[in-house]
Amino acid sequence: MELAHVTATPSTTGLSVVVTSVASDSHTWNLIFLQLLLEELGHRVTNLGACVPDQLMVERCREMRPDLIVISSVNGHGATDGGRVVGRLRECPELRTTPIVIGGKLGIAGAGNQRLLGRLREAGFDAVFDDSAGLGSFHTFVGALSEVTGPTPGAALRPAAVRSAGAARVVEAVA
Repeated sequence: MELAHVTATPSTTGLSVVVTSVASDSHTWNLIFLQLLLEELGHRVTNLGACVPDQLMVERCREMRPDLIVISSVNGHGATDGGRVVGRLRECPELRTTPIVIGGKLGIAGAGNQRLLGRLREAGFDAVFDDSAGLGSFHTFVGALSEVTGPTPGAALRPAAVRSAGAARVVEAVA
């Protein structure tokens, strides 16, 4: 039996997305899953990996200027670490209007984690996806953002006012 060699062709359209984890989270399966999901949807993904120090995340995102930053956590410290790092990302003029989302196991209180969602939005996240909600709302958010941003490479280089208004419409559509 002979296996055919298949070469993936990188997408030249779709959103430019950074997928990452918080500094305390060493899990990688969630990041790989999100990368594959987003690539299947036609987006270009840079996976920064697990245990990413805040400063490294900020530096890489400032360099790349992605259309979307996705932070995933499964260790239960997403709210604590995410709340801290989103503030650092929002301090950067280049990232102030970039859509930033967080999802996964954000706390260790089970159903009590629902109280964390508003706190994370207030900290600077455009959307928060608790692991109990499934992927539907995340999929809707990314699809709506893709429609607003358009399939043009380098959409992150569009004026901040356009990106900010687009993210606000997406948040309203998902909320």
